[in-house]
Amino acid sequence: MHQARETTGENPDLSTKVQNLKEKLDDQSKQLEQSAEKLSQLQSENTVLQDQNQALNAIGNKKRRFNTRIRPMRNLNTPNSGEGTTDTPPTSGEAGATREGTENSKIHYQEESDSDPEPGKEAPERAAATESSITAYLEQIFSKRFDPMQSMVERLPGVAPPIRRSNPDSYADTPFVEEIASIEMPRKFSFPSIKMYDGTGDPDDHIAQYKQRMLAVALPMESLEATMCKGFGSTLIGPALQ
Repeated sequence: MHQARETTGENPDLSTKVQNLKEKLDDQSKQLEQSAEKLSQLQSENTVLQDQNQALNAIGNKKRRFNTRIRPMRNLNTPNSGEGTTDTPPTSGEAGATREGTENSKIHYQEESDSDPEPGKEAPERAAATESSITAYLEQIFSKRFDPMQSMVERLPGVAPPIRRSNPDSYADTPFVEEIASIEMPRKFSFPSIKMYDGTGDPDDHIAQYKQRMLAVALPMESLEATMCKGFGSTLIGPALQ
């Protein structure tokens, strides 16, 4: 006991450093717990939004199913054709009224058929509008939740900066141009062993070695350049990722 007290008294800086490290460790643990809670909350919100999306799709399907409009039936003046019966010819007033009623029915039917929208065209447009509104709402929710978490991750040491989109209209985050991004890397190929570059040496020397090793790999000519570009990031580490 006496020796331990003497050691503590002789090294007050050491005990202070240990205490500071413990406090930092506690802070990191709290941040990890908060991140886990936020992730769980986002997952639950995503589940709720998926259920709402399925419900909206079901409602849209029901509306499309029962959206068929029943058109009015035309006026059919069919004479009786039974045997032993004689049709009495209509008088001039009755004939004019019948003809006028038939013409009015035709005009009314024509106006309704011209003004009624086609159900087949309404359903896809309504479904597309509903889907676009749901997509915009989901993007707004996820951007509000994801941006603070991304900024926290970017502040961690040794983490690469986020990839920016070279094409704003593209749905994928990629730093490559369309000619490189559209070509898929081979699923199975032997990646050459090369020393990781941490930003302290000559970058041109590292690039030259990387090209030399990749040219020795058996790859299809049409995907060689895209594979070299996409695989180069896996040879960087530490400050070289910034």
